[in-house]
Amino acid sequence: MATSDFWQRVSASVAPAPEVVGSATANSTRSGRGTGKLWMILDLVTIFGSAVLATLYDLHTGPVAGAKGFWQGTLIHGQSMGILLALLCGFAVSLILTSRRLHLYTPTRISSFLHEQRLSVQACLTSGLLLTGTLYLVHAADIPRRIVLILGTGPEAHALRHHLESIRHLGYTFKGFIQSPDSNSRFTSTSGDVVGNIDTLFQHARKQFVDEIFFTSPCEREIVQDVLDQARIHGVDLRVVPDMYDGLAWNSPIEYIGQFPTISLYRGSVNEIGLVFKRALDILLSILTLVILSPIFLVAAIVVKLDSHGPVFYFSERIGKKGHVFRCVKFRTMVRDAEKRRADVMHMNERDGVLFKISNDPRITKVGRFLRKYSIDELPQFINVLRGDMSIVGPRPPIASEVREYKLSHLRRLDVTPGITGLWQVQARQDPSFDNYVSLDVTYIDNWTIWLDLKIIARTIGVVLAGTGS
Repeated sequence: MATSDFWQRVSASVAPAPEVVGSATANSTRSGRGTGKLWMILDLVTIFGSAVLATLYDLHTGPVAGAKGFWQGTLIHGQSMGILLALLCGFAVSLILTSRRLHLYTPTRISSFLHEQRLSVQACLTSGLLLTGTLYLVHAADIPRRIVLILGTGPEAHALRHHLESIRHLGYTFKGFIQSPDSNSRFTSTSGDVVGNIDTLFQHARKQFVDEIFFTSPCEREIVQDVLDQARIHGVDLRVVPDMYDGLAWNSPIEYIGQFPTISLYRGSVNEIGLVFKRALDILLSILTLVILSPIFLVAAIVVKLDSHGPVFYFSERIGKKGHVFRCVKFRTMVRDAEKRRADVMHMNERDGVLFKISNDPRITKVGRFLRKYSIDELPQFINVLRGDMSIVGPRPPIASEVREYKLSHLRRLDVTPGITGLWQVQARQDPSFDNYVSLDVTYIDNWTIWLDLKIIARTIGVVLAGTGS
């Protein structure tokens, strides 16, 4: 029986019983010294009665069977009963002395009912703290709680046995291994730890007064079902230890996805707080930019419309985070049929790999060249930022034809939200190398911080004012 659980239940049973403890201190019943002694006796009865109830609860059985098992397993075969009784008596004495010191057993009138209840709770908490300290000092956690058998002799079984024996406060006593139907186990016992096989499992469970069986060996469903049926008949708890893949998941917690238990073997670290700040910064700066630069938006829209035939805005399908497709918006800087004329100018491409860039692209309009030089054509993308498709800082969003030519390592760029500006734009904007382009994006992803975003934004302002765009 685990001492910590045992005493928590005892304390819990005593503390919230104002009808007993509180009544023992009720003003109307403290008419003399004899009455005070009566309430002391009632407090003792409450404490020991709570201890009995906690014991029966821990044994998961009825009063008769619980009393029989407690008598045979603790009084006769164990030495822990003396420690339990000593601790129980110490708790009782401590509670009575504390209650007397707080004048809960005297006929003195207490100011109010609530004050009386506060003193009663104070007495219970003080006694509980003293008991907790005593448990720690005497190492009473060594008192066994449950007797167990482990079905299986594989690595999980031996690891579980070592865990149970090395951490005594878990309250388990190991009584042996049961050989599983799998005879190909690479672990064997040389010290008589294997006490039987699955056919004699419950015979040994009965002889050893086993409370619980741990199933660590993978078996056929029919075998597990048969053991489960027998466990129900004999009143023995049964647990299944999931396959730990030769120790890969021994230290991993079990998490429930709905009703299914799962074990996380690896979980990448995500700076959630930093991402919240990044999103907040995106929203704040996007709103400020759209409001403050609204006159420039208006002028740009007018001159684009007057300069050439076609719409004011250019919409392009781009590939965002995790392959999400979205419509990126910009001011139109090319002639209306620019996409149809793309094949005619492919031979003029100045970049390598999947990149496509021409400094003197004949498809660019006069106004469009000016807008590109000062990156004014990019301003509508702040709308994409507000919608969450883009961020202010991040890798540039590629088009689908570029992504189709990506190597596997290039897809790393799509792990994060694309941005209006990025490390490549402020460090190597004129660099024709696609490998350097990807390398700078990966460097940004691996070393991202909110401060790096702020530095890139500051440097971007300088690049835009210098007119180094194209």
